[in-house]
Amino acid sequence: MTLCPVPDLLAAARPGGLGAFNVIALEHAESIVAAAESRNRPAVLQISENTVHYHGGLRPLARACLQLAADSRAPLAVHLDHATSHELITEAMELGITSVMYDGSALDYAANVEATAAITARCHERGVHVEAELGAIGGKDGAHTPGVRTDPDEAVAFVSATGVDALAVAVGSSHAMHTRDARLDTDLIARLSAKLPVPLVLHGSSGVPDSGLQAAVRHGMAKINIATRLNIALTQSVRSALADRPELSDPRRYLGPGRDAVRREVEHCLEVLALR
Repeated sequence: MTLCPVPDLLAAARPGGLGAFNVIALEHAESIVAAAESRNRPAVLQISENTVHYHGGLRPLARACLQLAADSRAPLAVHLDHATSHELITEAMELGITSVMYDGSALDYAANVEATAAITARCHERGVHVEAELGAIGGKDGAHTPGVRTDPDEAVAFVSATGVDALAVAVGSSHAMHTRDARLDTDLIARLSAKLPVPLVLHGSSGVPDSGLQAAVRHGMAKINIATRLNIALTQSVRSALADRPELSDPRRYLGPGRDAVRREVEHCLEVLALR
């Protein structure tokens, strides 16, 4: 299966939601691809700007993800997530990544509109899909802290002014949650979905229970970003393997089970989002 544009994957996922999973190590990417193949569902491999900093550059991990996706039997895309650097977005496009999220949520509204519109125009010249975030509070948690909500009228104005293709909205989730008790405002999701001409994206989905994710999709959420759940699964598996066999020194002996744990978690998420 060749790499697919994100709009095609959004359509293929309906009536369910499109699962988008963050890649930190190669094992994450291999797990996501294997899960998408086993469940015959579309998925997105996401590389965040934080992960780029961790690896010291985008190119090696991006090329690996692009190759894995191109060789896969499943419909997949590679996406640059939470990018604030214009240079990084340019590099992503040059590498062949066809979907980026520009995160201007740390800016005030006017500056966010100006920066997002400029990025979107550049990306659209190359046929690249652009996701943005509308937030009133700075920082990665920004718009997704539990008490903050996206105003539908402001969101409509933002999309019109910037020309973005998808919008991450604040409806009750929060990044990096280790508990799964976030309560989403499904009425707000429905109102946003009815007003906005672009797909809605849920960030911080790891803190939402399965029933909440399904309700979000049924009320109009289109793309569901998941990261922390995968990291928890990997870490728990590695801890268990090393506790059981403290003499292990070959990383394949503990990262292999960790990779399997991530694959199982992605498979579960894909089943949940399929609304079967």
